[in-house]
Amino acid sequence: MNRDVVVVIGVGGMGRAIARRQGAGRTLLLADVDQAALDSTAEALRGDGYDVATHHVDVSSRASVAGLAAAAAERGAVTQVVHTAGLSPAQAPAPAVLRVDLLGVALVLEEFGRVVAPGGAGVVIASMAGHLPAPLDPRQERELAHTPAEELLRLPYAGGETATDAGRAYSLAKRANVLRVQAAAPAWGERGARVNSISPGVIATPMGRQELAGEAGRQMRAMVEASATGRLGTPDDIADATAFLLGPAATFITGTDLLVDGGAVAAVRSGASGRP
Repeated sequence: MNRDVVVVIGVGGMGRAIARRQGAGRTLLLADVDQAALDSTAEALRGDGYDVATHHVDVSSRASVAGLAAAAAERGAVTQVVHTAGLSPAQAPAPAVLRVDLLGVALVLEEFGRVVAPGGAGVVIASMAGHLPAPLDPRQERELAHTPAEELLRLPYAGGETATDAGRAYSLAKRANVLRVQAAAPAWGERGARVNSISPGVIATPMGRQELAGEAGRQMRAMVEASATGRLGTPDDIADATAFLLGPAATFITGTDLLVDGGAVAAVRSGASGRP
């Protein structure tokens, strides 16, 4: 039976929750750079009755991402693509963050924009960090949205302090994710498909816990405590939002970003968090 194909790139906490939510009754293609994590996640899902295939991918390489897109298309109609892969400031230095979180998203949007099926949809996991830094000027936003993927890392503001400060690099990349999704929406629309982004807040994943234990942990806890919900998010919170954006209730939504942060950004903007 030729089933619809769901591609989940990144098998961390959010990726696994999304795969479980979206993969039932479909061919589930999991992709990650960490082969051990990929194998263990696939084994667990197969044990629960999912039809799972795996593909090793380096999202910072166009050839690697193009190979993943081709492998997905060979398995059937690519109806759902979810990109969760990323590095946080606590996990990697700035150059690696920029390669994976900035360049990687641009490549995935371009390559899967060539194979996504009519009626299909994509979701890119960005971050509330993209809503928090000082605003970019209009020229910079246009450049982040439209600069050819391979030239993104040569933009002047992707160098200097940004290229040495992992926090700055992460915020820039996540803002760019939202802008790239907006810019990609017309091309996806030409194929009869949609694409959106989600900006999670502080989520209780291994990456999130690592961030809470790092230099930014105190500020992150203050934001959570000041937020309207007053709690960390869960991977299922993000899986629920992803299911909505991929599903039939969201067929008039494309090129937009959904902030799923429990109200943390609202607390910052209102002054309730004490952070400027």
